[in-house]
Amino acid sequence: MNNTNSAEAPNKINDSESKKLNTNFLAHGLKEYGLLCALIIIVTFFQFATNNILLQPLNLTNLILQNGYIVIMALGMLMVIVSGQIDLSVGSVVGLTGALAASLMVTHEMPLVPAMLICILAGAVIGAIQGYWVAYWRVPSFIVTLAGMLVFRGLTLIFLDGQSVGPFEDSFNVISSGFIPDFFGIEGLHVTSLLLGIVVSITFFVIEFRQRKQAALHGIESSSMVLFVLKNLALSTAIIAFSYLLALYQGMPIVLIIMGVLVAFYTFIMNRTTIGRRIYAVGGNAKAAQLSGIKTERVIFFAFVNMGILAAFAGLMFAARLNSATPSGGYGFELDVIAACFIGGASASGGVGKVFAVVIGAFIMGVMNNGMSIMGIGVDYQQVIKGLVLLGAVLIDVYTKNKA
Repeated sequence: MNNTNSAEAPNKINDSESKKLNTNFLAHGLKEYGLLCALIIIVTFFQFATNNILLQPLNLTNLILQNGYIVIMALGMLMVIVSGQIDLSVGSVVGLTGALAASLMVTHEMPLVPAMLICILAGAVIGAIQGYWVAYWRVPSFIVTLAGMLVFRGLTLIFLDGQSVGPFEDSFNVISSGFIPDFFGIEGLHVTSLLLGIVVSITFFVIEFRQRKQAALHGIESSSMVLFVLKNLALSTAIIAFSYLLALYQGMPIVLIIMGVLVAFYTFIMNRTTIGRRIYAVGGNAKAAQLSGIKTERVIFFAFVNMGILAAFAGLMFAARLNSATPSGGYGFELDVIAACFIGGASASGGVGKVFAVVIGAFIMGVMNNGMSIMGIGVDYQQVIKGLVLLGAVLIDVYTKNKA
């Protein structure tokens, strides 16, 4: 009997440890994907509140087209915020880039590719100028970019002489309002988009499985196979359902493809490269990073140059969507971009933030904007609600830090 009891005891301990491990990973999963769950809840709410209009293929496509440039700028803003800085000028850079594009393409009839390259180069120069003052002269980024916001808005008015300039040629408009071609020609269903969604979901599962396998080889504990399968099955189902809804209209917008490529690229940069690790180090503790040999000035300078490039690219996309450059182009965009980062979990004090979470944060803002507009809620009340959501996100960040 004693031998039997002693043999059963380790099994009970192992079962207890296994349950505890699964519970810990479940809690970690909820923390990791809590923002995604919040997005699903918000989408579900507005789907019912708008009488099922929100997730109609046409509106879903418009949602992507309306928020593509916000997501793209949020990727750059994440780097800036993680490095411990802020950029208030991105909305004005969007307007200025659109004005420059209109001046080159419409007024002076410059070919598409050289004009776009000049606009993106102008964004890089803007980012470099602001980054220089912040990184090397230690001028607070809030002041530098606030001044930039005013200067670039004024330059936009000068370029456009207070009037809208357009239209652009059709080849330019494709980057913001075009769709990927369908190679099957089945009426009522864009099969190429659906297949692409299936490929993406399978690719995502394979990557997750390989990471799990690598973790096991290095002795890193992983969640149970049941939790792993359930998590990836839910995400794969969501991706395929999303692709199917888009396939019912005109398929995947080119904006979505550009956005997906950039999200994957910046996820790799932030998670797998030296510059990404240095950005987190500088934002977490600049003095410690400097003592460890990191050129903190270069890191901050790079973050602002990158932000300028992405803001310029977003400005081109926004001008292409409107088919003209307007004096008010990009007005208020900086608020949505910064809000997307903070809602996505980026810390106001720097050092914390993930690309995936910021993308979710951007779509939370986008769904709220779109849903409230469909419901007929005025812009004044929309601003109040968005401000309260942003304040709540920052308060959660502060509370979490104080609790830790």
